[in-house]
Amino acid sequence: MPKRPAIPFDAEPPLPGETAPAFPRVKVPKGEALWVFGYGSLMWDPGFPHLDAVTARLWGFHRAFCVWSHRYRGTPEAPGLVLGLKPGGSCVGRAFRVRKADEAPVIDYLYRREMLTGVYRPGFHNAAIAGERRRVLAFVADPHHVQYAGRLSEKQAARVIAQSCGQRGPNAEYLSNTVAHLDALGINDGPLHLLLGDVQKLCARQTKTKGF
Repeated sequence: MPKRPAIPFDAEPPLPGETAPAFPRVKVPKGEALWVFGYGSLMWDPGFPHLDAVTARLWGFHRAFCVWSHRYRGTPEAPGLVLGLKPGGSCVGRAFRVRKADEAPVIDYLYRREMLTGVYRPGFHNAAIAGERRRVLAFVADPHHVQYAGRLSEKQAARVIAQSCGQRGPNAEYLSNTVAHLDALGINDGPLHLLLGDVQKLCARQTKTKGF
């Protein structure tokens, strides 16, 4: 039996006593290849075998800090924020084409990576890839989940990110690393750059207040 790929560091486990609801495995549309859409760490750390990795635009959703993090970028008492997909607009990311023989193990891997707490809803959505319309598998934040934070204003989100810290370090570091990776991939995300600027100002203000 082939060894299962390791789950990347940002796959946040549930808190003690929490269990994720069981979700049926998605099925690849008949006659289509499996394309997986990445909008965050999946873009630079997919963790699964693929034939192609190309720039893609997902329609109907945009990248946002809309998911509470109770462990890796925050605590249960002071949760941080991590990326998710919110309804509205579009999102430029990367799409990965999966070999037919790898579809089942790749979907299993993605469920173990993304669905530990059930905060995302997996499904197939429309995307533009190389000028063509494709159906891609994307994990969209569930607005009914307790971890959903998509109703925060931009100012509220900036304050949370500037103040939060978890097992993997400061929430602000997660944001700055995300923006750096997007820049390296040539993907422009103006709202995240603006958010980073606001967070950096808040962090500088906090440092000054503490007398450092």
